[in-house]
Amino acid sequence: MTQTDAAAFTKIASGIYLEGLAVDHERDVIWYSDVMAGGIHGVKPDGTKVASFNEQRMWTGGALMNADGRVLSTGQGGIMWNDPDSGRSGWLLREIDGKPANGVNEMVPDGTGGIFFGTLDIESVIGGEQARPTAIYRLTTAGHAVRLAEDIGFTNGLMFDPARRRFYCNDTFRGTWAFDVGDDLSLNNRRLFLEKEDADGMILDAEGNVWITGFRSGFLTRLSPEGKELERFETPAGSITQARFAGANMRDIYINTVPSDAGDTLKEGGGLTGRNSFLFRGRSDVPGMKIPPARFDLT
Repeated sequence: MTQTDAAAFTKIASGIYLEGLAVDHERDVIWYSDVMAGGIHGVKPDGTKVASFNEQRMWTGGALMNADGRVLSTGQGGIMWNDPDSGRSGWLLREIDGKPANGVNEMVPDGTGGIFFGTLDIESVIGGEQARPTAIYRLTTAGHAVRLAEDIGFTNGLMFDPARRRFYCNDTFRGTWAFDVGDDLSLNNRRLFLEKEDADGMILDAEGNVWITGFRSGFLTRLSPEGKELERFETPAGSITQARFAGANMRDIYINTVPSDAGDTLKEGGGLTGRNSFLFRGRSDVPGMKIPPARFDLT
């Protein structure tokens, strides 16, 4: 991607530290979280503000659509849901392994209506301490949380490629893990797919190539399913926390950006107050893989 292409990105929202992203294809809305200012916020592709909720809830790292139009969001205490139309809200997940959930970071649909999600030692993150190892789970539509992998330093961006039966997980300060997915959606044959010390968010394009953001990187690293590094995707960002594809032909791309030193400031327990984190809309040189909604019955 050329510098001219990078300049074509349009800034459509701002905050202190933008992180979670979900594309609401039915409403044509982009939902994003601000882990420091709090809340989930929605904008149209042109930046027109739509709604905000959970504005007192900090540390929301992931967002995902449910098939009924409700927005799922992670963070301290588990996974919440919000109905943008009625204003109603509730909890999808509050306990893991019979104990109150410390925190959940990212999530992605599992292809059966449920989701894969990664835990987060949010107590240590808030305190600026070394986080304890985290794990990957699958939450079934019946509400059962099944542990699939453990001893991951810091679970972050997740993606599931059902066509190739491949699951990817960013381990923030180590890199990206790849797993084979069994018929029962178990995760097997774990191996290091990419070494990267600032692995953050993740998307897949229509060819199954993996795009990985970095909280110190102003570009997306792109790799083929076989692990071959492709031409990187340049952006005007200081660093990128998350990205999502959207649009009629899935070539619109949205990225949450932060200053290049913001992630390390959070890691060390420092505070952030400046509103210099942005949501950009741009165009991709290839179409992306559409993320389907989860299908939980939240009635």
